[in-house]
Amino acid sequence: MRQTALVSITPVEIKQPSVDEITDRPWVTIVWDDPINLMSYVTYVFMTYFKYDQAKAEALMLDVHERGRAVVSSGSRESMERDVTAMHSHGLWATLQKDD
Repeated sequence: MRQTALVSITPVEIKQPSVDEITDRPWVTIVWDDPINLMSYVTYVFMTYFKYDQAKAEALMLDVHERGRAVVSSGSRESMERDVTAMHSHGLWATLQKDD
């Protein structure tokens, strides 16, 4: 009589990110440099719309001017869409993307 060995294969659990983990990743609003708006105006928009103090608004404006872009806000996709729309209404170039 021939004996066969019983082999037990234990399934490996693969951790998939849940929908909550995927959607919790914040979005960001990016303001891009443009050849039109004055630096003082960009600072003014950041202070009035985002309620940043002058030092923070100027630092973000300098990032836009010197690096070509700055992340000015983060949060849910809906709130970033609102911020991008507001930046467009102020004449600034802005986009949103998922934060890395």
